[in-house]
Amino acid sequence: MTRLSQWLLASTATVALMSGSVHADGNRFVMVTHGVPSDPFWSVVKNGAEAAADQIGATLEYRAPSTFDMAKMQQLIEAAVASDPDGLIVSFTDEDALGGVVQKAADNGIPVITINSGGDVAGKYGTRLHIGQSEYEAGKQAAERMREMGVEKGLCVNHEQGNQGLDQRCDGFIAGFDGNAEQLATTHDPVEIRNAIVAYLNQNGDVGGILTLGTLAAEPLVRAMREQGATDMFTLGTFDLSPSILEALEQGELDFAIDQQQYLQGYLPVMFLDQYAKNGLLPAGDVPTGPGFVTQENAAQVIELSKQGIR
Repeated sequence: MTRLSQWLLASTATVALMSGSVHADGNRFVMVTHGVPSDPFWSVVKNGAEAAADQIGATLEYRAPSTFDMAKMQQLIEAAVASDPDGLIVSFTDEDALGGVVQKAADNGIPVITINSGGDVAGKYGTRLHIGQSEYEAGKQAAERMREMGVEKGLCVNHEQGNQGLDQRCDGFIAGFDGNAEQLATTHDPVEIRNAIVAYLNQNGDVGGILTLGTLAAEPLVRAMREQGATDMFTLGTFDLSPSILEALEQGELDFAIDQQQYLQGYLPVMFLDQYAKNGLLPAGDVPTGPGFVTQENAAQVIELSKQGIR
């Protein structure tokens, strides 16, 4: 745990816990993300945000589109701005789609913190700070790790092409291979992901390492490798964690997962916005929550927290 996290926990230890995340007498914050309901990553983000709201007696409203839909997400943010919350938390996934409405929030005096995506550009639209990781550098580090493991050519599986953060992960991955890697675009459908990966590998026998950009794609990848008896034929990595991903890591079916501590991406912005609303306090700069690497060696340490919805 970082000193910052320890301070936040200590500062809220005397606040009585309240059930749920709706408290009429506290501040009201709205969180709008692009996370689809089928993605377990975002349930952990939500858990963190709700835990923070419970600790400080705030109201938290979590909103997300049912599919990856920037027009719908823009509408959700517009509705949030119109409701005049005490703070707004946004995954800044698409600058063109979301920049204007985020700027509108800032112009209306609503403090905005971005999480997960868009930290490199969100500041242009009046946001206060970003909580997450450098997606490009994380992708590059994944490639560098694979190259150290002997991989000469890589494949980046992008299940949400057009998501700036995921595109940056692939860009960094390809750069880390000095261009000797390619991107495979898929949909969210696990069967389509599995079939697309198998078809690509059948046509490109020189690929030695495969990186998926989230658990939505990693789980079909692991299933495909199991079915083909090929888990030892490739170096396999992914972004983000889930119970099944941790199990695959522990069993040696995945070589690594990149952890960006998404619980903190939910927890910290609620805490920061509450401090800002009450005392005018905010960190002086962005807060990195990753990247970190989980491997077979340390997977067991993370599994118990995953069961609790924290990792």
